[in-house]
Amino acid sequence: MVQAEHFLSVQNQLGEGPLWHPEEELLYWVDIERECFHRYSPETGRGDTFQLGQPVGCLAFRASGGLVMGLRDGLAFWDQKTSDIEIIDNPEDGRLNARFNDGKVDPGGRFWAGTLGEDDQSCLYKLDLDGSVQTMETGIQISNGLGWSPDFKTMYYTDSSLRVIYVYDFDLKSGSINNRRDFVKVPPEDGFPDGLTVDSEGFIWSAHWDGWRVTRYDPDGKIERVIYLPVQRPTSCAFGGPDLDQLFITSAWTGLIETERQEQPLAGDLFLVHAEVKGRKENEFLG
Repeated sequence: MVQAEHFLSVQNQLGEGPLWHPEEELLYWVDIERECFHRYSPETGRGDTFQLGQPVGCLAFRASGGLVMGLRDGLAFWDQKTSDIEIIDNPEDGRLNARFNDGKVDPGGRFWAGTLGEDDQSCLYKLDLDGSVQTMETGIQISNGLGWSPDFKTMYYTDSSLRVIYVYDFDLKSGSINNRRDFVKVPPEDGFPDGLTVDSEGFIWSAHWDGWRVTRYDPDGKIERVIYLPVQRPTSCAFGGPDLDQLFITSAWTGLIETERQEQPLAGDLFLVHAEVKGRKENEFLG
């Protein structure tokens, strides 16, 4: 039976959005509420933390260098040489307590990121290669994990509050989506679906906030396996390592009461699963 092991003691308040850089052999992830992102070398045991001055929901690699991010103040580029932030667009400027949450780059090199806010009227946006921003979904409550099938014909997208992972038909050339239907409805006792990744076999791994688990679903939405964790709030997962067969899992302690934190001393840490299946290299933003 495949099990999770404790990987790194970081005590993130709201760890999220892990992704592996294969050339650098570094793991990146964010701590949303501490307004920073981390990168870490499993080989050397050394890491860095970069403060951003505002909540950061997600990040992705740019083919030209640096990062593209979803921040409180909008979509942005981060310069790896200067650490400067360039805001590209804020499509939700003026919306109360809104910020970007999870995001990812599609197989065509476009950056997708969704939002959350107090009014349950969040959206999913797409940053195209020319810098334009398009609204792809509206009326979302908590926009969360997304990913694409290995044949690039299907996109998965999570609305955590509704406990649903949607599936869409995806057009690689245009970057359009249509024919939304439910992929998985998570029962209340299993928590809320959060971040996800899609492996090389086309199976979907979803972290369950308040569910103490990561679930692997087959392409038909059936549970293939469940990885149980010693923490209540796993948040997301990503494949990494030299052979892309290690599943890194982020977690959070935010919102836990003191007794829960005492019972979960590893809450906010990173976990590792030797998955016996390979992931796929992260797509890079081509704009």
